[in-house]
Amino acid sequence: MVWPHSFSDLRDAARRRLPRFLFDYVDGGSIDELSLARNSAAVRAVTLRQRVLNDVSASDLSTTLFGQKLAMPLMLAPIGMGGLLARRGEVQALRAAHANGVPMVASTVTVCSAQEIARTGLPFWFQLYMAKDRGFVIDLLAQVKALGCETLFMTVDLPLPGPRWRDQRSGLSGPPGLRGQGRRWREILAHPGWTWDVGLHGRPHTLGNLVPIMNGKVRMGDFLRWSGQNFDPSVTWKDLEFIRQHWTGTLVLKGIMDADDARRVADLGADGLVVSNHGGRQLDGTVGTAQALPSIVDAVGERLTVLIDGGIRNGLDVLRMLALGAKGVMIGRPWAFALAAGGEEAVSRMLAQYAQELRVGLALTGCASVANAGPHLLDHRGGGGLSFT
Repeated sequence: MVWPHSFSDLRDAARRRLPRFLFDYVDGGSIDELSLARNSAAVRAVTLRQRVLNDVSASDLSTTLFGQKLAMPLMLAPIGMGGLLARRGEVQALRAAHANGVPMVASTVTVCSAQEIARTGLPFWFQLYMAKDRGFVIDLLAQVKALGCETLFMTVDLPLPGPRWRDQRSGLSGPPGLRGQGRRWREILAHPGWTWDVGLHGRPHTLGNLVPIMNGKVRMGDFLRWSGQNFDPSVTWKDLEFIRQHWTGTLVLKGIMDADDARRVADLGADGLVVSNHGGRQLDGTVGTAQALPSIVDAVGERLTVLIDGGIRNGLDVLRMLALGAKGVMIGRPWAFALAAGGEEAVSRMLAQYAQELRVGLALTGCASVANAGPHLLDHRGGGGLSFT
């Protein structure tokens, strides 16, 4: 077997293994998927300076984020329903992340509950959506805190779900009925490997953290309907003060694309933010996240830890984002596709490859340590990632 190497290799392997409705759920974006495409294009537009004859023998990828020492400035971003990509998928992903010295941020809408994830004995970070039921939010925060989680990522760019037409066409979402169920069952039966591994032996197929609030409707087909009914479009900055009151650990706001909003995050007393447009799955009219990053770093980089996600597909892309001023990056689709393609082993191999690519990129830009990466690595003859047409 030739092991998948590039992002496109992993994507192709995942497409072959997953039922279409799950592949499209991970792969797709909102409406025309323009923001999704812009994320990748913006990252690729960042050009680096090739430097020579520097001593890069003592290469160091390690960093510290929010008090935790990481083997490299990389995190697994939260993926909703990731446990359906492989058997008890979030647990497999966490083990791979831990083996490679990086954290995983577990989604509110994981298949494996926070308790199941915690039973691995491995530390994890947690992502929260604001639900209309504030009592549920308080209980969930208390629960993950009791499980030892110290770092909370609050997603703020989903007051309501963006229209994702691929999910409608595939039968994952849309009006319930026999037609949608028929499409899903045809895809399930057409992918016997996934059906055996996940469909039959990966149960329960529930959204573990939402059991108390979904009144028994916790199957994958219920998630998008639940999110449309329970994510709160009335949330304001004042509501985030409510979160701060009930969470004493590290607080990071995810979904910031504007420098003015970034300043408000800093004023709120948060510890960090993630420059993110939800992987192109919400507003299909944004710039790529790499385009938004420099102005946000300029605005709050000395007050907050600035992270980024969106379009980061390899270790060299990680270096590009560090050169633009990010302190760390999050990846979503890459680990989701790796998990679908080969479970824990594939995610672990992918992370090891990211480290190798980052190390080589540092060496070829004349930089021995990620701590020394910054704007001086940009080559403005190619735009440097700071302006785009």
